[in-house]
Amino acid sequence: MKRGAAILLSALMLGAAARSPSPQGPPDLSGYELIDLTHPFGAETLYWPTSPIGFELKVLSRGKTDAGYFYAANSFCAAEHGGTHLDAPFHFSQSGDTTDKIRLDRLVAPAVVLDVSEKASRNPDLQATVADVAAFEARYGRIAAGSIVLLRTGWSRNWPHRKEYLGSDRPGDASDLHFPGWGQEAARMLIEERGARALGLDTASIDPGNSKDFPVHRLAAAANVPGLENLDGLDRLPATGALLIALPIKIEGGSGGPLRAIALVPRK
Repeated sequence: MKRGAAILLSALMLGAAARSPSPQGPPDLSGYELIDLTHPFGAETLYWPTSPIGFELKVLSRGKTDAGYFYAANSFCAAEHGGTHLDAPFHFSQSGDTTDKIRLDRLVAPAVVLDVSEKASRNPDLQATVADVAAFEARYGRIAAGSIVLLRTGWSRNWPHRKEYLGSDRPGDASDLHFPGWGQEAARMLIEERGARALGLDTASIDPGNSKDFPVHRLAAAANVPGLENLDGLDRLPATGALLIALPIKIEGGSGGPLRAIALVPRK
């Protein structure tokens, strides 16, 4: 684990141990707010327009058994890339890690949140720039190596309304999408110069919607950096100081997968 993530995790465990009545007891998380950053999966879950399927839940059993107790079980079917999900590097790199091979220190790490929501509200095709990163660092300090860097665009307010969220509601057509994303040079700076462990945001793609060749996906995948897409609740996170836990379904050979993302935020 990289030094930045290790320091934050150590501080979390030491702080929890200090508040615990027994050093042998479980960690005390009462000093932290747990924030869910995940859209639920269901009938309204949004998928990329060209996906042949969405999220499908089939009831296998639901009701009283012959023995008199209630029992429920379902099956589900879903594409890898929809709802709150992870893009494995293999999604855009033949040699990149598949979902089951991604190191945990890329998925459990300190979170940094760049807020471009005001600018994005005026420009649905906004791309976060190197200047946005520089402005963040001028205020909060240099982004530490080992961070997961998240872009808050405010777009989750449009979920699950397809046209407002994706910019188009034409079935099977991804040629005219409009939503904000990372710009290529900002992503390059964060990956190559800041050592970001993952990139994420609250839209459907780490590339902006109007991208035709997905340069940010390709850049991140080549560096074995995963992407976190369709996050929710980024407005509840501080710019720095949160610990992100973003664990996908561990699909063997997967190019991504549904994700449950949460953040631990120290209480003030």
